[in-house]
Amino acid sequence: MASPISANKAELLAIATSVATEKMIDKAIVIEAMEEAIQKSARSRYGAENDIRAKLDPLTGDLRLWRVVEVVEEVEDYFKQVDLKQAEKLQPGAKIGDFIVDPLPPVDLGRIDAQSAKQVIFQKVRDAERERQFEEFKDRAGEVITGVIKSVEFGHVIVNLGRAEGVIRRDQQIPREAARVGERVRALIMKVERNNRGPQIFLSRAHPEFMKKLFAQEVPEIYDGIIEIKAAARDPGSRAKIGVISRDSSIDPVGACVGMKGSRVQAVVQELQGEKIDIIPWSEDTATFVVNALQPATVSRVVLDEEESRIEVVVPDDQLSLAIGRRGQNVRLASQLTESQIDIMTEEEASEKRQREFSERSKMFEEELDVDETLSQLLVAEGFAELEEVAYVDSAELAAIEGFDDELAEELQERAKEALAKREEAYRGERQALGVEDVLAEIPHLTEQMLVTLGKAGIKTLDDLADLATDELIAKKREAPRRRQPAAADGPPMRRDRPRPEDKGGVLGEYGLSEEQGNEIIMAARAHWFEDEQAAPAAAEAPATEEAADAESSQ
Repeated sequence: MASPISANKAELLAIATSVATEKMIDKAIVIEAMEEAIQKSARSRYGAENDIRAKLDPLTGDLRLWRVVEVVEEVEDYFKQVDLKQAEKLQPGAKIGDFIVDPLPPVDLGRIDAQSAKQVIFQKVRDAERERQFEEFKDRAGEVITGVIKSVEFGHVIVNLGRAEGVIRRDQQIPREAARVGERVRALIMKVERNNRGPQIFLSRAHPEFMKKLFAQEVPEIYDGIIEIKAAARDPGSRAKIGVISRDSSIDPVGACVGMKGSRVQAVVQELQGEKIDIIPWSEDTATFVVNALQPATVSRVVLDEEESRIEVVVPDDQLSLAIGRRGQNVRLASQLTESQIDIMTEEEASEKRQREFSERSKMFEEELDVDETLSQLLVAEGFAELEEVAYVDSAELAAIEGFDDELAEELQERAKEALAKREEAYRGERQALGVEDVLAEIPHLTEQMLVTLGKAGIKTLDDLADLATDELIAKKREAPRRRQPAAADGPPMRRDRPRPEDKGGVLGEYGLSEEQGNEIIMAARAHWFEDEQAAPAAAEAPATEEAADAESSQ
């Protein structure tokens, strides 16, 4: 490349037009890069201390070069300043403080200067090209794009997208899929990030959204919005499930996705390297959707625990292996599809569990309420599981139980409240024996039982509690325990939710504290920190105030 200053007008414009066309960037950016390169080269010739500017006319190709100087009374910097007398020669009427232009003649630059100018132009053009690529792709996340495999590096596939390059990382590829250089490949744009080396475009062929986009391309009803894919789950390269619903009652969503003789779904299957796809009807009723999601297994009963995003499914003994699937694949995909944890058990296991829970709850009521076995079993049969439920439920609900009356209901509630008070007193004694400070009992939402749990975990002071993060204190957002009853798979679910100790994720994870309550507890424990900070400045000011008072009294 010749020196940009020694090139004639036509050459300069031709170079700018050629580079802008080749790199698909604005010609003005190339002109600006040329001006910057010329300025850099001219400074090396005239002196780096000079403030030299260059201007290239994009229409005529005329190049102007000048030096900017300041008009001063006494010159200190001869490179950037001139006195008033010299300024008058350059620009009549110049005043002290003005910045004026000192025209410079273009000069032919040597090979080194020209090479330096070339590097400046190329760098500027590369930066503009990267910015153009980022602007082009930044809003295209979630779109399916086609490219050509350029190379495979350390298991990651580099894809030429035409105006940019994308990467399919190893974990976003379909397992056992061979990537051959030169082959065309379709992938989902997951995200686009700005990087010093240009935009980083991350692609995926393993994401469930990729499968949904492929169905939208093959099924016109999905593209038109008549059919919607409400949920999707994949085990890439092996099996997938999608839940579909139709906005038009006359159109079968499953049949439309399958297509004539399976043509539509087969097109998607081939793109996904033979991945088997189960298309199931989506339902707003969670129990019904779970039954559909576990197909081809037959489900006997579904028990919902929505507060914990947990579902218990009961299946016949001969359907257990089918419901679980090979290596747990069927139940795992169903869990992803319903966004809930699914526990599968046989009829025999469910019966044993119900009997065990029935026996445990009956015995607890029998001991805590000092009632006979028949009465305690009646309470459990009606769905009561905790003393709190008996103590604080509407007395009319208790009195409505067959064989109960208002007097018995009132008596049971009094006994339940007394039992709770005794339990709280016992926990208080245990808490004090553990050495947990009394001040912790004043923090909102903390019961004596919770304080015992904290003490056993070594959290005994305000500072111990204040040092915890909310996530370390609570497991996840859960409401207060509520009753739950099993429901038939084809009927509306009834719920009786209760804490599950095995779900603990924090010190108080078993108590169902919400995130908001957890935050309030932590902030209350940290309140004394702020009080100490406010007290420190006041204490520091106190001696000065006393000294001033003594001085005034002595005067």
